[in-house]
Order: sequence, then C-alpha cells, then structure tokens
Amino acid sequence: MKKRTHSRRKFISDTSKAGLALSFAPSFLKGRSPVFNTKQVRIGFIGVGLRGRNHLNNLLRNEDVQCTAICDIAAGAIDKSKKLFDKYEKTHPAVYTASTESYREMLEKEDLDGVIISTNWRWHSPIALASMEAGVYTAVEVSGAFSVEECWNWVETHERTGTHLFFLENVCYRRDVMAVLGMTRAGLFGELLHCRGGYQHDLRHVKFDDGQGGLAFGEDGIDEARWRTQHSIDRNAELYPTHGLGPIMHQLDINRGNRMTSLSSFSTKARSLGTYVQKHPDGGTDHPYSKINWSLGDIVTTQINTAKAETIMLTHDTNSPRPYSLGFRTQGTEGLIEFDYYDQRIYVEGKMDGHRWEEAKEWLEKYDHPLWKKYAETAIGGGHGGMDYFLDRQFVADVMRGTPATIDVYDAVAMKVITPLSEQSISEGGSLQHIPDFTSGKWMTSKPGFAVSNDF
Repeated sequence: MKKRTHSRRKFISDTSKAGLALSFAPSFLKGRSPVFNTKQVRIGFIGVGLRGRNHLNNLLRNEDVQCTAICDIAAGAIDKSKKLFDKYEKTHPAVYTASTESYREMLEKEDLDGVIISTNWRWHSPIALASMEAGVYTAVEVSGAFSVEECWNWVETHERTGTHLFFLENVCYRRDVMAVLGMTRAGLFGELLHCRGGYQHDLRHVKFDDGQGGLAFGEDGIDEARWRTQHSIDRNAELYPTHGLGPIMHQLDINRGNRMTSLSSFSTKARSLGTYVQKHPDGGTDHPYSKINWSLGDIVTTQINTAKAETIMLTHDTNSPRPYSLGFRTQGTEGLIEFDYYDQRIYVEGKMDGHRWEEAKEWLEKYDHPLWKKYAETAIGGGHGGMDYFLDRQFVADVMRGTPATIDVYDAVAMKVITPLSEQSISEGGSLQHIPDFTSGKWMTSKPGFAVSNDF
C-alpha cells in the first residue's frame, strides 16, 4: 500500500512539474486534460469544526469522492464528523487526533489526492505548506496573512513542488456575485472604475461564546471564540479581506491582465467589544474583559489601487452592532450596481428613465450564470445559500483533472497580503503600502479562467 501511495503521488507530482516547466507558474497553464484515470478522488480533511464539517457534508454527498481521513484535536469535532459518515452510510475514515502535529502523519500515511484545511487561521500556513510538500492537491480556507513573507512562502512552495493550491473563497460563487460578473464581462457598465465590498458582520456573540449564552473566549470559550477573539486584541488591520475582495478580483481581472498595486488603510477607535462586555448580563464595568485594551478598530477602511487605474474600497466591521452585509458596489463609465442580500439596485445609462435607481432583480435573473441555472436545486443544503456546493464541486473537478486551481495560490496571496499591509499602513497613519507582484509579471499575459465555463 505504501508503494502504491508514493507511486500515485509521484505520478501526480511529475505531471504538475511538467506543466510547471511549460509556463513557470502552473496556475497560469491552459487546458483541462485529465492527468490520471479514476472514478473517484480520495480527499482528507484537516480541521473538522463547523466549517470543516460543512465541506465534509458536501463531499460525502458527492459520488466522485471518497472521504478517507479526518484530522482534528477536538474529540467532539471527530464524533460529529463520524455521525455525518453514518448519515450518508459511508465507511468511517481514518482518524488522526493525537496532537496538533497529527496532520503530518495523515499526509504521510494516507493515499490522498486532495486535502481540505479548515483549521483556525494560525495553522493555515504550516499545514498548507506541508500539504504542498507532500504533493497533495491542497485546498485551504480563507483568512488574512500574518506577514508578507508568509505569502511569498506559499508561492515559492507551489512553484518548487508543482503542487496546486485552491483557495476556498466561497463568496465568489454566490449567485448574485456570479450574475454581476456576467454583467461586467458583457460590458453592461462600460469600462470599470471602482468596486466596493467588505466583511460587515456582527460577531460579538461569536467572539464571546461559552456555549451557554455566557461571556467567554480563549480557553474558556467554544468554537471560534477559542481563537478568533485574540486577533481583536493583537491586531489592528483588515483582518478578513477575502469575502469582499475575491469577487471584485474576478470583475477587475486581477492576476489576469490586471493587478493590485498599492493600498492605504485607516481604522476607527475600538469601542464596541468593550461596550458589549459592559452591557452583557454576565459582564459589567468591573468584569475583567472590560479592562482589555482592544487593538482592532471597530471599522477598518482600505483603499486599493490597480495597474489599470481602478480603485477598490474594502470595509471590515465585525465588532459593532449591525445587520450582515458585504456591501458590494460595481461601477463603470456607463452605470453601476449596488447589491447585497437585502438591497439590490442598479442604474444603467441609456437603459433607464433618468438618474433613478431601479430594482436589480430582473437584471440579476437575466445574467444568472448557467452553472446556477443548472445546479441550483442540487446546491440546496450545500451551505451559505448553496454557494459552498459550487465551491466544493469545483475543487473536486480540479483535483480529478489535475489542473491548476480555479482560485489559485496567486489569487490566495493577493487577498491574504492585504491584512499585513493594512496593519502596517494603519500603524503609520494611513501610509501607502506597495503590493508585491507575486506572479512575477505573469499577470500581464494570463487570461481570466473563473466561471468561463458553463459546467464543471
């Protein structure tokens, strides 16, 4: 079995390296020829908390996939994952749970074609790097980077090993997001000038969650409260740029004929987490948490410039009381659209009566992407309104073909690097930070590949 494992990995790795020789950066290759014949791919999961189990649930429903191994240090997460296998009457996976380093044992022992990493943010990079080194097609959940060097490490490892990395930014597959992408590609808004997006989501209850309605984080908290809250203490930055930026990157052809060149960030004061603690029934002005000096400003605003002279505005707002919103706007020389779950309006010059907004529903239906038209019913229950179904299905398709990731390592680091650069900019009073060209110039000749096909 061990011999077969190494032989299979070597074949996949050699195929990837052959592509690497053709164009230096494999994520810029063209074509989708299969690299091995198989009816199913074997996928492992590192991190099976809430997010990891969402991916697991989707892939257990997929007849093209065998979910053969899971890894997590939390016994509860392992038990809940096993129940999913029982639900779908699937064979239980190999389990790795002894320590925080058990993922290394899993990558060494298991005959995996792909792996999905859904741990807390601190572990994304070490596990992703280990997975690429092991020659396993790597999918990793979204987060900002901790340093610019971290981003370069991802690129270097990918280019040296030839192992592909798929960045799991699910909002790129949201139905209205894909429809607006179709509008931009059809030229409905003329030449694009400006885009806005962000992550505006009241997470106070998540950051202080003890599982019983109380007030706790760190070792006393559960789920994301065990680790996410600490970032609000340690860092003042655009901590979570990807949900807003991912869809915008596709609209502006970032890394495919365009790139982001510089940014400047500012933050407000940090007040809302302290106020939440003081008003909480278990809190108050004398509660230890009320004495914390929170670093993360309640609202962080980042402006980004591109090589083609468009601007992008991102907003990070997870500590203040507000309804959920990603706050998208796409604007060009002939009109614009502002859209979110609860507010969708559009104006197109020459197609509407005067300078008045119109409801965007009919336009979104007109430009509904063929993938959604075909698979909308199948996607029900796939997570986050169905967009996770499309994300996971695309990853499986990329693994089966052995082709470059649809949302690749260069897209990943372009999004992730916003976090450390915004942190530096804020600390220097909004100073301009230059964004590295992680593609080493390949962006100038590469062509768009996201959602250009009408099927997987």
